[in-house]
Order: sequence, then structure tokens, then C-alpha cells
Amino acid sequence: MPFIVLILAVLFITADQIIKYFILLNLKPVGSVTVINNILDFSYVENRGVAFGWFANNRWFFVILTAVLMLAIIFYMFIKKPESKLLNISIACIIGGGIGNLIDRIIYGFVVDYISLSFFPPVCNFADYCITAGTIMLVIYVLFFSDVSKETKRKDISND
Repeated sequence: MPFIVLILAVLFITADQIIKYFILLNLKPVGSVTVINNILDFSYVENRGVAFGWFANNRWFFVILTAVLMLAIIFYMFIKKPESKLLNISIACIIGGGIGNLIDRIIYGFVVDYISLSFFPPVCNFADYCITAGTIMLVIYVLFFSDVSKETKRKDISND
């Protein structure tokens, strides 16, 4: 199963990098394009920080931190070999998004952002949404399906 997760992560990375290639080629020169009025714009942004541009200009710190986190997640996956589809998909999303943005930081010195939603102010990218979706699935897994949640429920029942 770990190899399937890595293949899925590579697909996410590839999609992210292909999209960013076209963004750099076509959107960077014009800056912004409205896709759906008052809802969705594609706006070229060079994010030199992390979420919301926080901690800008710490490129190598984030390169090292991201690389260590991605290696730790991959190591965990190969050691534990989780069988849950939900957990494996969440891991693939997090790895794919993390490495997609890591590639940007290494090559450009910033992350290429371009998705601007009117109801969500920060400009994001496909990799960010992979990380977000993966994290949400991971939280759902931990809260409702993991051994940790089952053990907590058992303790609660036995204390009653």
C-alpha cells in the first residue's frame, strides 16, 4: 500500500507542477484573470512565506522543515503500513501538496499561488488544497476511525 500512496502523491505533485508551469507561462505576465465574477479569479502571487504569507523570507528554513516532515511521513507510512484507505489518501494528499510547494521553494525561492476565491481571502494553489484536504481527512480518520478514537470510546464506556 505505501507504493500506491507514493504513486498517488506523485500524481498530485505532477498535476501541481504542470498547473504552475502554465500559471508562470500565461498568468504571470497578465497578473490576474476573472474566471467567475465575484467568486473565482486566478491571480499570480509569489508567496515567500507560509500560509497567508506569514514568516516571509525564511526560504531555507521552510525547505528543511518541509523536507524533514515529508520524509517523516513517508518513513511512518513504510514502517506502519496503514491499511485505512482514508488515512492513505490523506497521506498522499499531504505528501503531494508538501512536495509540490517544496519544489517551488527550491527552484524559485517562493511558492506560486494563483487561486483567489472571494469568500477565502488568501491566494492559494493546488498543492495548498491538497494539504488542506489531506489534513481534514486525517483529522476525520483520527477522530472517528483510528485506534486512538476507539480506545478513547472504550475508556468512556467503561467509566460510565
